[in-house]
Order: sequence, then structure tokens, then C-alpha cells
Amino acid sequence: MMLRKFHGMSVLLASLLVIAGCATAPQFDRPSVEAPAAFKEAATSPAQAGDAVWQPANPADGVARGEWWRVFNDDTLNGLQVQALQANQNLKAAAARVAQARALQQDANSERSPQIGVGAGPTRQRASPASQGISQDAPNSAQTLWRAQATASYEVDLFGRVASIVDAAQADTQEREALYHSVMLALQADVAQAYFTVREQDAELRLFRDTVDLRAQTLKLVDRRFTEGDISELDLARSRTELASAQSELLAIKRRRAASEHALATLLGRAPSDFTLAALPLDRVRVSVPPGLPSSLLERRPDIAAAERAMAAANARIGAANAAFFPRLELTGALGFESGKLGDLFNWSSRSFLLGPIAGTMLSLPIFDGGRRQAGLDRARAVYEEDVANYRQTVLVAFREVEDGLSNLRILSNQTVAQDEAVKASERAARLSQIQYREGAVNYLDVIDADRSVLAQRRVGVQLDGERARSTVALIRAMGGGWDISQAAVAVK
Repeated sequence: MMLRKFHGMSVLLASLLVIAGCATAPQFDRPSVEAPAAFKEAATSPAQAGDAVWQPANPADGVARGEWWRVFNDDTLNGLQVQALQANQNLKAAAARVAQARALQQDANSERSPQIGVGAGPTRQRASPASQGISQDAPNSAQTLWRAQATASYEVDLFGRVASIVDAAQADTQEREALYHSVMLALQADVAQAYFTVREQDAELRLFRDTVDLRAQTLKLVDRRFTEGDISELDLARSRTELASAQSELLAIKRRRAASEHALATLLGRAPSDFTLAALPLDRVRVSVPPGLPSSLLERRPDIAAAERAMAAANARIGAANAAFFPRLELTGALGFESGKLGDLFNWSSRSFLLGPIAGTMLSLPIFDGGRRQAGLDRARAVYEEDVANYRQTVLVAFREVEDGLSNLRILSNQTVAQDEAVKASERAARLSQIQYREGAVNYLDVIDADRSVLAQRRVGVQLDGERARSTVALIRAMGGGWDISQAAVAVK
């Protein structure tokens, strides 16, 4: 009789194990996106002669992979990038989030293994007369039972509930790793752009220092001519006004430069009081960035990879929600000793075992839950649809950012050529006005206007150089920087 029951249970368990591979998670396929064959601006953004060409990092090169900022050939910038990667607090927070995701993945993986524990202690209980097969009036006193035993439990993953949870946790970890690289890329770009902003302001400071020196010399000449009676006091007052105006603007640039340096220090993870960047006026940046194909962004941009992994996690959670509609099989057991007396607990005769759930049932399937399981499934599907929309929007934003970067550099290149001509023309006009003023052909107001025009045109030229450097950085960032999908692993301390 016992053999027949055991055989029946074995057949049931075998049947359930046969269908254990029937996962309920839908197959995940990355949603299609409409990627253009080429960037619209790529055809109108030819490399300038003599420009350095930025090349994506070779995935086989494990030494300098991802150090895209080295294309600017600036040792100071290289050093700042190293400092930022070592000390920036936002990057450390992103690394900590990766560590959290990995811990959660390990926690999910633990459900694949049997859960084994040991315990010891007494219980005070009184069994019912019916459970002992005695009459209800028979003596039946409470008793203390001592136990020392090992317990084990294991859920047979019949319909892929555990596998779906593990897959979702793994995708979450990969998403966090991609987001870490996205934070890193943003940090690298922010450091480079902040650095070029400081250097642009250094160039403006040099321009206005030269202007102040020139106007101070001019004031001396005007003052001497006034003393000699060659000109009126009006020209002297105008010359003093122009000198004071240049000195005031010089101080304003110094104020903005100090704020930019403080912002750069924060990116480096340092207190502004502990950081000083030596003055170094910006030279014109000549770097040509090949845009490649739009489809390559799907592999190069870490934020796109993160959005794709978020979809994969949501898809796996649909499988976990689906599995709730099917039976769950949990095998449990206990092996140890039990005795009514503590002194007899570890006697050979006190050994005992239990095969089956201590509480509840081995095979369970909810029949009615008021729509809870369906609500969970509906929510999981809605989360997946949200992540699909977010993924497609991320791709669209990536395409737009690359097009913006290409158009900015194209227009800035043409604008710089026009601005160089404007500087030359204004300098020529200033020289002519000086000559004509000395000859008495024009008044001093014409000289002042010409001098102001030269200063304004030179300043615009400096600002265009700074904007071109920052736009180059922005384009490299939009293309994914030096990130590659083979770099997905993150070293977390």
C-alpha cells in the first residue's frame, strides 16, 4: 500500500517536472525603430583641411579605450579627466547603484538553490483527541517537545516564475551598468566643456587686458594733446570713459571666470578653495568628428542600451506575472531529533524526519483572488509598453542631438570664416580712423566707434572659438563618446 502511494506521488512529481521547462515569459525582441540611412547634416559637414580627425576607440585596444578627449591634444584636459573619474561624487553614486543592482541580482539567483537551515528549541503543544485516535474524554495533557533539526525547501520552477525574476534582475543590473557609463560620459563631456569655457574666458581676459593697456596709452596721448590745447576736454572725457568701461568689463569677465573655475572644481570632486586652474587662453579647436551611420548609435550610446535593458527587465516581469496563474510546487523537509525530554534529545531513538510542508500545501494554485493576479499582469504589460515608448524616444533624441551637433559645427565653421573677415575689416577701419584723426579729418568720436568695433568683433571671434570647442564635445557625447557595448562591465569597489 505504501509503495503504491509512493509510486503515485513519484508519477505526479515526474509529470510536474516534465512541464517545468514551460516558461511563461514572452520572447524578448528589441522593438524596431526607424533609423535614417544617413544623417542629414553629414553630407554638408566636410572635414576642414588640416583638422584632426576623431576616431572611435578600437574595441580590441584595452589600454586607451574611451579616452576621446585626447583628440584635443591638451595635457591639462587629460589630467582633469583623470581627476574627475577618480573623485566625482555623482559617478561614485552611480557605481553604488550598480553594486545595489548586482546584490539584488544575487538575491534573485538565490531562489534557484535549495534553502537550508538549522534550528533548535522547545514547543509546548496539546494535540486533539481526534488526531490521536482516542475518545474525547480520554486524558490528554499538554506536553513539551524538544527539537533539533535541519530544514530544507526548494521551489520547483514549473512555469518559469523564478527564471523570469532572475532574468529581470540581470537586465536591471545591465541597465544600471549602462547608466553608469552614461553618467561617466556626461561627466567627461561636462569637464571638457567647463574647461573650454574657462579657457575662453582666459582669452577674453587677455583681449580686455590688451584693450585696457591700449586705451591707457591712448588716454595719455589725448591728455597731452588737451594740455597742449590741440583738442577739447570732450575728447579727454570720452577717452577716460572708454578706459573705465574696458576696466569694468575686465572685472566682469574675472567674476565669470572665477565662477566657471569653481564649477569645474566641483566636477572634479574638489572644494573650490583647493583648486586653481592656471590661465591659458583658448586656441582655435580644429577637430572633425565623423558621424558614422545612425544605426551605430543603437550600439554606441549607453543611454540607449540602458533603455533597451529596461525593456528586457519589464518583459521578464511579464513572465513572472503570468506564472502566478499556474501552480507552484515547493518541496520541503526536515531531518533531526525530537524528544519530550531535553536529555534524550540526541538519542538515536529520538531521530525524526518530515517530508512535505510544515504548514500549507506542497502544490498550490489560487482559485479566486479578486483580480489581483490579472491586475499584476496588466501592470507588467503596461510597464513594458511604457519602456518601449521610452526606448524609441531615447533613440529619437539621440538622432536629434547628433544632427544638432553636426549643424552647429557646420554653421560655426562658416560663421568663424565670416567673423575673421569682420575682424580684419574692423582693424583696417580702426587704423584708418587713427590716421584721419591725427590729420584732423575726423573727430575723436569716430576713433572711439572704430575702437569699439574692433573690440566687439575680436570678442565675438573668441566666443565663437569657445562655442566651437564645446559643440565638438557635445557632438562626441551625442555619438556615445568612447563607450562601446563591449565595455558594459563596471568595476565597483
